[in-house]
Amino acid sequence: MLVLCAYGLLNTIDKSGVSIGVLLLVSFYIGAMTVKEIVPERIKILLSIVGIILLFVMLYYGRWAFFLLAFYTVYEILTLFPNIDYKWYLIPVAGVFADTSSDFVGHMVTVFIIAVFYIQNNYVVTGFKNRKIEDDRIEQQLKKDMARTEYTAQNEIKQSMLAAENQMLEDRAALSQTLHDKLGHNINGSIYQLEGVKVLMDSDPEKSRGMVQAVIDQLRTGMDEIRAILRKERPEKREMALLQLYKLCEDCNNKGVETEFDSEGNTSQITDELWEVILDNAFEAVTNSMKYAKCKHINIHLVVMNRMVRCSITDDGIGCKEIHDGMGISGMKNRVRAVGGTLVFETEAGFTVTMLLPIPEEGSDRTDGKD
Repeated sequence: MLVLCAYGLLNTIDKSGVSIGVLLLVSFYIGAMTVKEIVPERIKILLSIVGIILLFVMLYYGRWAFFLLAFYTVYEILTLFPNIDYKWYLIPVAGVFADTSSDFVGHMVTVFIIAVFYIQNNYVVTGFKNRKIEDDRIEQQLKKDMARTEYTAQNEIKQSMLAAENQMLEDRAALSQTLHDKLGHNINGSIYQLEGVKVLMDSDPEKSRGMVQAVIDQLRTGMDEIRAILRKERPEKREMALLQLYKLCEDCNNKGVETEFDSEGNTSQITDELWEVILDNAFEAVTNSMKYAKCKHINIHLVVMNRMVRCSITDDGIGCKEIHDGMGISGMKNRVRAVGGTLVFETEAGFTVTMLLPIPEEGSDRTDGKD
């Protein structure tokens, strides 16, 4: 537009025979219609009005010479309404019949092609761009939701761990208080009686023997009370085991290896003995992954089935071609074998340790733990 304006102003006579005024009008028209594509909506409408005015002026001076620019202007005006039906773009084609020139067919084909281009741009290209923008928005929202969910899950795990630790501390304090109340008086009384025995041992042996027997009975009663207190006050193995597994994952995450633990089924069916095997082997497997696998992710998956427990520890590391029975691997096998289970290793994609442990039936010889 600037070049055309400069040409029209510097040349008082146009050798091509084009009027300088018309040349300026065309240059301003082109400028108005092109600049409106990169300006805000309000200015875009204003420039469209300017373009319409310039078009009428050009039609007044040039008549049919600017006939096709009228269709172009109509289609540019239609682009200001992005939600209208595409059939509106076909209506201006009927305006070709107002053409009285000899090139009717050429004008008809040209206007039809212009209509097709605008329909393609506004309903195919623009639609694709809008869909892409919407897909990007949905993707970003999903990422935010995933990040929020992950953050919430981590907070819940931390809260659960803190709650379990607080409960352990409360149980420990209650146990200490109970032992002090129940056992402290018992032991103090026994000490006083033994001090009396030491005094009466020579002068009254019979009474001393009676006092010694009373101390023995009192201490035996104290031992029975200790066993009862420990059975009642000790925390459940399941809660302790889950807390240790979550703590293991947190330690690995702090070291830069993303580690997750998830479980399926009723974990209360797992006996204390099986929890010991799961914990020891899980710690061994995770330690090996951290040392040798060069992995970025570790997953501990626990599934409680009808009569079996399956625990898998999987990493995405380099794996290995051969498995050598060192102290760690041998210890894992021995622990699983001791409870009648099976240990499986997979080395194709990363490294996976899978334990299959049978759940003892009720009333069997295998117990849930020792006092």
